[in-house]
Amino acid sequence: MEYVTAVPHPRTEAAGPARPGRRSLAVALLCGALGAAVALLATRQRWAEGTATVAGGDFPLTAKGSEVTGVPAALAIVSLAALVAVFAVRRSGRRLVAALLTLSGAGTVGAALTGVGNRAALDEKAAQASGDTAATAAALSHTGWPYVAAAGGALILLAGLLALRYGGLWPAMSGRYERSGTPRSRAPKAVDPDRPEDLWKALDRGEDPTGTEPA
Repeated sequence: MEYVTAVPHPRTEAAGPARPGRRSLAVALLCGALGAAVALLATRQRWAEGTATVAGGDFPLTAKGSEVTGVPAALAIVSLAALVAVFAVRRSGRRLVAALLTLSGAGTVGAALTGVGNRAALDEKAAQASGDTAATAAALSHTGWPYVAAAGGALILLAGLLALRYGGLWPAMSGRYERSGTPRSRAPKAVDPDRPEDLWKALDRGEDPTGTEPA
C-alpha cells in the first residue's frame, strides 16, 4: 500500500536556472578580473624594440605598451568598473552595463593587435635620440606582449558575453537599505497578552510587551 500525504513535495524547478546562473557568474567574474589584470600587466611591458643612428652608432630603443597605445589599459579599467556595476543595476540597466563590458573586451583585443604593427612610439624616440625630426627607428621588432594583452581582452569579452546571456539570473545588491543609506525600520508586531510565547518573543526583540512608554 502506497503512503499518501497531503503535503506537497518540494519543487526542484528553481534549481534548474539557478545552477547555470551561479556557474556563469563565477566564470564571468574570474574571466573579467583576470582579463583586466592581464591587460594592465601587459601594457606595462616592452612591446617594441629598435635602433636609432646616433653619432655613427646604433642606439637601442624600446617602447612599452602604454607608450604604443593607451587604449588597452583604459578599457581594462572600464571593464573592471563595469564588472562591479553589473551587480548594482537590474533589467535593462544590467544589459547596458554588460554591453559596455563586452565592447571593452572587444576594444582591448583590437587595440592590442593594432599595436603590433605600430612604430610611431619608436620613431618618436629615434627622433629625440638623434636630434633629427625626420629620423625613424631601424631594425624594428615586437615582443609577444601585445598578444598577451589581446588574450586579456578576449577574457573580458567572454565575461561580457556571459553577462549578456545569463545576467538576468545573477543576484543584485540587496534592497535592504533605502536611498538615504539607513536601514528600513520595521513596525513592532502586536503582542497578545494571553499568549505567553508572544510575550517572550517581544522580550527577545527588545520590545516592551506591556506597550507602556517609559516615564
